[in-house]
Amino acid sequence: MTETALAFPPKSLDPAKFRDPERTATGARRAAVAFRGLETLWFNTGTLCNLTCGRCYIESSPTNDRLAYLGAAEVAGFLDEIAAQGLGTREIGFTGGEPFMNPEIVAMLEAALGRGFRVLVLTNAMRPMMKLAAPLLALNARYGARLRIRVSLDHYGAVLHDSERGAGGFARTIEGLNWLARHGFAIAVAGRTLWGEGEAGLRAGYAGLFASQGIAIDAANPEALVLFPEMDALADVPEITAVCWGILGVDPDAMMCAASRMVVKRKGAARPAVVACTLLPYDAAFDLGATLAEAARPVALNHPHCAKFCVLGGGSCSAARGA
Repeated sequence: MTETALAFPPKSLDPAKFRDPERTATGARRAAVAFRGLETLWFNTGTLCNLTCGRCYIESSPTNDRLAYLGAAEVAGFLDEIAAQGLGTREIGFTGGEPFMNPEIVAMLEAALGRGFRVLVLTNAMRPMMKLAAPLLALNARYGARLRIRVSLDHYGAVLHDSERGAGGFARTIEGLNWLARHGFAIAVAGRTLWGEGEAGLRAGYAGLFASQGIAIDAANPEALVLFPEMDALADVPEITAVCWGILGVDPDAMMCAASRMVVKRKGAARPAVVACTLLPYDAAFDLGATLAEAARPVALNHPHCAKFCVLGGGSCSAARGA
């Protein structure tokens, strides 16, 4: 596929949509997702990032601190709640911003790994990660495959990747990915479908890249190469009604918010909050409380991301897709 930018902007969102958590713009009953248990708990370590990307869903940048740095003690408090409540959580995820910019990230990883969780870290694999090479190598030696690093590589070609993340970004990320591979880390890659290329073509392109770099990632495996659908809160998307599950053949139990939650700490807040998912850290309508117990309740699909990314796009941020 020729590497060109998206040619035409999507149709703008109908302002009547996504206003009422119970009813769609047509008056139909809005779909909601019941909570079936906390399989994955995400921590947003803060929105500060070493990059300013063109279409970052969370608007991370070197200056965006709307979500403050979480502290290791705050993370430990939620891990304590998992144990006290017997929640059976299997996976802990760390996202940002760039998680490796958080000064307490190594302590957070140690806390989660030391309690037996699988841990997933999302990163651009650039300088903030490489500055922590020594402690990361120590964690990998101690915990092995229970620590997985997922590297954001928007496209298998430098032109399109760099159009999102800045000139030279592709080369620096490939350097970090190669470092992880050489040192035996469990790794995965997250790509994007932004440019309209079909899934088969994307997977073939990434497969060629991995082969050329000698990186042992199976591009055909959707857990090893995650291809995320695009998110644009201003693009027109259909609202999901209660009857859509059957019409679309989609299982609500497969939605991210059925089995995961995310902890965020908003700038100026005294304590963290638990939100419905990784995609909606700023929207107060998806703030579910201060504890995991308070957050164990249904989520109304009252946002364009719910429709486009999750229901229609089949997206999930977890290491086990659909978990």
